[in-house]
Amino acid sequence: MDIWTVPLIFVVLLILLIGLLSIRKWRNMDPVVHGKDSSIPDAIEEHPYTLNPIFWVILVATFFIGIVIFYYATSFY
Repeated sequence: MDIWTVPLIFVVLLILLIGLLSIRKWRNMDPVVHGKDSSIPDAIEEHPYTLNPIFWVILVATFFIGIVIFYYATSFY
């Protein structure tokens, strides 16, 4: 397990960075005024999934787990 300590720390830091950046972006959003939402920005309207931090975290975690599985699957031969 010692071989995976540094990559795991890197992945955790990357996930924390994604979370912090999404919180900073969320705090800068316009609040609801008089019960009406503001208009949806064009970038989000065209690509609603690319700016979702949950998808980025899932992508990073899946990529890391895939590397670990690939490493151990190929090391036995």
